[in-house]
Amino acid sequence: MREQLTSSVIPDTASDLNEMFNQEILSHFLDGVITIDGQGIIHSVNRAVEQIFGYTSVQLLGANVSLLMPQPFRSHHDEYIRQYQHTGQASIIGKGQREVRGQRADGTVFPMDLAVFEFTVGDQIHYCGILRDISARKQIETDLRIASYAFEAPIGMVVTDARTRILKVNHAFTRITGYTEREAIGNPASLLRSDHHPAEFWTDMWDCLYQNHIWEGEVWSRRKNGEMFPKWLTVTAIRDEAGSISHYIATMNDLSEQKASEEAIRQLALYDPLTGLPNRRLLMDRLRQAMSVGARNALYGALLFIDLDHFKTLNDTLGHSCGDQLLKQVADSLSGCIRQSDTVARLGGDEFVIMLVELSSDPISAAERTKLVVNSIIDKFKEPFLLNEEHFHTTPSIGATLFVGHRESIDDLLIQADLAMYKAKSTGRNGYCFFDPEMQSAALKRSTLEMDIRQGIQQEQFVVYYQPQVNVKEQIKAFEALLRWQHPLRGFVSPSEFIPLAEETGLIIPLGLWVIESACRQLVAWSQDEQRREHSIAVNVSAKQIYHSDFVAEVKDIIDRTGADPHLLKMELTESLLLANVDESIIKMKQLRDLGIRFSLDDFGTGYSSLNHLKRLPLDQLKIDQSFVRDVLLDEHDATIARTIIALGESMSLNVIAEGVESSEQKEFLIRCGCRCFQGYLFGYPDLPERY
Repeated sequence: MREQLTSSVIPDTASDLNEMFNQEILSHFLDGVITIDGQGIIHSVNRAVEQIFGYTSVQLLGANVSLLMPQPFRSHHDEYIRQYQHTGQASIIGKGQREVRGQRADGTVFPMDLAVFEFTVGDQIHYCGILRDISARKQIETDLRIASYAFEAPIGMVVTDARTRILKVNHAFTRITGYTEREAIGNPASLLRSDHHPAEFWTDMWDCLYQNHIWEGEVWSRRKNGEMFPKWLTVTAIRDEAGSISHYIATMNDLSEQKASEEAIRQLALYDPLTGLPNRRLLMDRLRQAMSVGARNALYGALLFIDLDHFKTLNDTLGHSCGDQLLKQVADSLSGCIRQSDTVARLGGDEFVIMLVELSSDPISAAERTKLVVNSIIDKFKEPFLLNEEHFHTTPSIGATLFVGHRESIDDLLIQADLAMYKAKSTGRNGYCFFDPEMQSAALKRSTLEMDIRQGIQQEQFVVYYQPQVNVKEQIKAFEALLRWQHPLRGFVSPSEFIPLAEETGLIIPLGLWVIESACRQLVAWSQDEQRREHSIAVNVSAKQIYHSDFVAEVKDIIDRTGADPHLLKMELTESLLLANVDESIIKMKQLRDLGIRFSLDDFGTGYSSLNHLKRLPLDQLKIDQSFVRDVLLDEHDATIARTIIALGESMSLNVIAEGVESSEQKEFLIRCGCRCFQGYLFGYPDLPERY
C-alpha cells in the first residue's frame, strides 16, 4: 500500500494508516484533487487529475502547478505566490468555487470549476484544490443556446411527441400559419393538413420517415384563415436510447411568394401581357405536342391565322387605348369559339392564331369541322364591340391550314396559314381561305420581287415616263410623272405589280423621293425650253410617304438642290389619305404649299371622301377617276358621278381634270359637263420626256 501511494504522493514520515486510507478514497473521486505548497509545488494528485490533464503522477509530483495553467494565467499564479509570501494569504482563497481555465498535456485549454482551501502540515501552510472538468457541460450549454437561437429562426419550426401532438412551436410558425403557440400546442400536426394531397401521399411520407428517419418535400397546407399555401417541409424523427421514436421535429418554409414570383415569370415568358392569351413561345410548344400526338393517332389538326381588318386605322383614329380594348375583347370572343383542348394565341399586334387539335382522321371531315369554327368566329364578329361606351364593328380575315403529324415543320405551317390569311384579305376581307400550294408559290414570287425592287433602286433600273395633260383645245399644259421599271431580265414590270408591294414594304418612300427628284430635274431642264418652261409636272404621292416624319424636309432639300420652281410641281394624293391622320396630313400639305407646291386629289369618287375633310384640305384640283370616265357614255351612274364631281369642283373653286379619256365622244361629253382639263391615250401615251 505504501508503495502504491508513493506513486502519487511525496513520501512523508508523518503518514499513517489513516492517511493511506484517505488517499485510497481520493483516488476514486470523480473530481480532481491536488495539493500544493506555498511555492506552488505539487505534492499530491489523485487519479482524476491524471485523467483530466493527461499527465502521469510521476510527471506532476514536484512540478509547479503552473504547468496545468494556460500561458495567460501563469502570470496571475506567480502574482498569487508573491502575495502569499508577502502577506501569508492568497486572494484565491476563501472565494468559494469559481470557473477557471486549465491546460492539458496536449496543449488544449478547457474550462473547469475550482475550489481552493488551505491546510497546515507541520508549520507549513499547504493548499488543496478540488477541480472538475466542465467541458461537456459547457458544450451542452452552448448547444442549447444555439438551439434556442435556431428555434427562433425565420423558418417555421414544430416539435411533436411520438403521436405527433404539438409540444412547441416558434414565432415563425405563428407568422406562417396564423396559429398562436397556445392554439397549436396539444393539437395534432394534422391541424395544418389540406385536402390537396391524396391519402397515398401521406402514407409514403410516413413510410419514408420510419425507414430513413427524415423526409422532405413540397406540401400544400392550410392556414388558420382557411387559405391554402405551399411550403417546403422537412420532418426528422428523433429516437431515444432504446431506438424508439420519441419526437418529431419539423421545419417549414412558406413558398407562397416564391410560387407567385415563379408564376409571374412564367406568365411573362409564356403569355401575352395584354390579353392573357398564350404567346408565340407557348403556342410553338403546344403545336409541337399536337403534332407528336397527331403522328401517333393519325388525327388532323388545323391552324388558323386571324388578322383584324383595318386595325391600324382604328389605332390611328381612335388611339391605342381603344385598340387595346378591342384586342382584349377579340381575345375573349375567340376563346369562346373553341374547345378546351384547343388554343388561342396572340402573336403580336392584331394577329391571333388558333390551333385546333384531333379533328378527324379524314382531311375532308377535318376541313369541314375547321369551317364550322371559322364561321362561328365570323358570326361572333358580327356583334359590335364596346369601346369607350361606343359600339365598334370590325371584321376578321382568316387563313387556315391542316396538319397531321410532322409532315410539315412548324414554321411551314405558320407560313401556310399566314399566306392563306393574306389571300382572304385580297379577296375582300371578312372571310377565310384555306392554304394551297399556289399561295406558297405566290409568296415566293412576292419575296423575290421585293428583293428585285431593292436591287432595282440601288442599280437605278427605274425610269420616269410622262403623260401629257391638255386643255379643251388639246394644248399640253402639264405632265404626270409615271414610274416605270426596266428590269434587266424581265423587261418592263407593270406598276400594278410592283407599286402595291413597294407600298406594303415601305420601299415606296425611297422610290417616291427619287421620282420627285427626277421630276424636279426635268422641270429645270424644261426651263430652258421656250415651249415647255410653263408646263408643270404632277407626281403621285402615297399616304405612306406624306406620313413619313421627314417628308417635308426631304422635299425641300430636293427643291433646293435641283433649283426647280416649286410652283410648277404638283403632288397627286389618293383618297386613302382622308381615312386616317387627316390633321397631320393637312399640316404637312400646308407646309409644302408654303414652298409653292400645289395639290391634286387623285382617283376622286372611288374611296370614302368626307366633304368635311375635303373642304379642309389645301387642294387645287380634283381628278375624276378613269373608272367613271371609261363608261361615262354607257352607264348613267358613271355619267352622274362625273357631272357631280365637276359641279363640286366648280363650287369649291377647284380645277377638275378627267383621266383615262380615250375617245373624242368622251371628251365632248365631259366638256358639256364643264370639264376643262383632260388626260388619256386620246392625247398621248406615257413616254420619255425627250419625245415630247
